[in-house]
Amino acid sequence: MSEAQNFKIQHLPKLLVASGQSWFNGEPFQRSAIVAYYAVLSLPALIIIILKIVGSVWGEAIVQGELLAEISKAIGSDAADAIRTMIENQSGENTSIFATIIGIGTLLYGSTGVFFQLQSALDNIWEQEPSYKNDVVATLMSRVKSFGFILILGFLLLTSFVLTSLLSTFSRQLSQFLPDNLFDYLFVVDFLVSLTFIYVLFATMFKYLPSAKISWKSVSVGAALTTILFLIGKYLLALYFNTMEPGSTYGAAGSIILIMLWVSYSSLILLFGAHFTKQYADKYVKNDYIS
Repeated sequence: MSEAQNFKIQHLPKLLVASGQSWFNGEPFQRSAIVAYYAVLSLPALIIIILKIVGSVWGEAIVQGELLAEISKAIGSDAADAIRTMIENQSGENTSIFATIIGIGTLLYGSTGVFFQLQSALDNIWEQEPSYKNDVVATLMSRVKSFGFILILGFLLLTSFVLTSLLSTFSRQLSQFLPDNLFDYLFVVDFLVSLTFIYVLFATMFKYLPSAKISWKSVSVGAALTTILFLIGKYLLALYFNTMEPGSTYGAAGSIILIMLWVSYSSLILLFGAHFTKQYADKYVKNDYIS
């Protein structure tokens, strides 16, 4: 690795171009399509586990309502209804103890699919191999790590719900004392809570999903850019889905197509952020990562 430079804001355009070239050479569309495929297969299991984790504190009905509301905002009410049906079909079955054990194992394995694929993609970006030489052990450990990220996601969601609830409660109280023009700006606090949640999630993924050991300096910069791009993409995608209705062409399968499109587009942004983090680390952080 060449000697690290000092980053200056005028370096950003060149850094973005280098990141874009690395991103394009890394077959991002193929990798994002793979992640989207596994997302559709894993989504019901992933949401059920999140519901169990967060719902044990907050209430499953409330958490499910909040999650489906956010999904509805992002990709439409039809897709949210399709996900609700998936959840009901997977969680509403009465089975034997043996079948339940098998079902739980399948649930855990399926729910880790997305993070497992993302880990593979990030390892490829950082040119790393799993530390376990045995393929079976490497796969199992990767699945365990992926399940750890589901727990992290559940914790972050719980924190976000608690903070949002507190903000809503205090907003009703403060509305009696604050002028209307000042009270209207409280939505900024709610936005910052969401922004922090997304940033922490990206930073944690960039730091701990790859097999490489990466410094927080590189991770913090890469996660910040990825968060900005994700928020921009989130609103543009919502506008696109609501105006163009790309899923309508596919009839009954339209909801599934919308989910795959949203995950695929989001994965493209995440992979670009990972390439940016790698480029930043190579140029500006000396001895940033090791196997």
